[in-house]
Amino acid sequence: MILGMDIVIEGATVVTVDPRRWVLKNHSIAINDGRIVEIAEKITGDAEHVIDGRGKLAMPGLVNCHTHLPMTLLRGVADDLPLMTWLEDHIWPIEANLNANHIRAGSNLGIAEMIRSGTTCFSDMYWHTETIAGCVEKTGVRAALATPLLDVMGPDQRGRLLREGESTIKKFKGSDRITPFLGPHAPYTCSEELLLSVKDLAEKHDVGVHIHVSETEDEVENLVQSKGMRPFEYLDSLGLLNNRFVAAHCVWVTENEMEIMKKRGISVVHNPVSNMKIAAGVAPVPRYLEKGINVGLGTDGAASNNTLDMFEDMKIAALLHKVTSNNAQAVPADAALEMATIGGARALGLEGEIGSIEVGKKADIILLDLSAPHLTPLTNPVSHIVYAARGNDVSHTIVGGRILMDERDLMTLDEETVAREAAEQAKDLLEKSKTSDRLF
Repeated sequence: MILGMDIVIEGATVVTVDPRRWVLKNHSIAINDGRIVEIAEKITGDAEHVIDGRGKLAMPGLVNCHTHLPMTLLRGVADDLPLMTWLEDHIWPIEANLNANHIRAGSNLGIAEMIRSGTTCFSDMYWHTETIAGCVEKTGVRAALATPLLDVMGPDQRGRLLREGESTIKKFKGSDRITPFLGPHAPYTCSEELLLSVKDLAEKHDVGVHIHVSETEDEVENLVQSKGMRPFEYLDSLGLLNNRFVAAHCVWVTENEMEIMKKRGISVVHNPVSNMKIAAGVAPVPRYLEKGINVGLGTDGAASNNTLDMFEDMKIAALLHKVTSNNAQAVPADAALEMATIGGARALGLEGEIGSIEVGKKADIILLDLSAPHLTPLTNPVSHIVYAARGNDVSHTIVGGRILMDERDLMTLDEETVAREAAEQAKDLLEKSKTSDRLF
């Protein structure tokens, strides 16, 4: 018996994603001081808040392991283009006009979307990192935040961004809900000098590195021509690769590179929807899983997805590899679920705290309402999560024992205000950018 609990979720179907992969019928979860303190059929004791879990499924909060949060303002801008055309002719010219008001509005919009669709932790790389951090702190979500680092404009840009990155690390290292990372954009936008500085800074502060790698075939071929090595061979030659290295995309990777990735213990972030939309290719995720390379799941930014709904990415991650490999077991439902939960947590170095429902872990938990026709009958809870559930089936979102959404009501954001401000700031940004992309 536990006396005096903050929250009890009663009588739910619990998908734990713990090492035993238990699925528990009619179980309750007790939460106190932000952590899970008991999982049992019946919990005795008083709680300040009781959630009726009957007809609901409790599962770990989803971990969106690669996104660019404020790009919600660019949702629907420059669709149906290849990566470099999309970046160079549309996105980068618009981003040159970003200010803190744009970032704040886009971040709040993205956070509202993620809370609604069950994402409790996200890993972000975008400008004005401290403004994004302010939104994270106010709204109660969990995040790993990286200042983008690139020096295509020369050493002055390199030095300024490295100083900003180190400032972010010093401010948030040790924070309860914000994990600082370093964010070199990609091998093709970072000089060798910058990448070596990132290595030194990461070692100095013991932080992870979040980077785009091998997203398109062209970028790989260009690096081979300029350096005589493929991306992971090149990054390994600089001493950058270790178990704190998080590589987004990893579409065009050879078997030799996979051996390097496995040896160094890096994590891959699969972004299937974004990769499909820009026709980047299909990442060899089944081979990563076979080799024991950790894989997380990400939506990428809302400008290249165009949602932040991790349920959609889970389903597509499972289906895409079946059809491209002609193998129905290539990425089974349980593997897709693990990528979106414990795999993402492991990539961020947070697997001891989040990513599964276990006693002692932080209470990052979501509930799905199972009453909808598309979730009936409940024959296989894991299958339902991956193949049938949608973001709008989430009824409750809890982060660190704090309820951020209660029966679909957002508790830390005024959704109407968030939507209005996002529309206003998107219009302002596009007008400042003098772009042909316009709001409808």
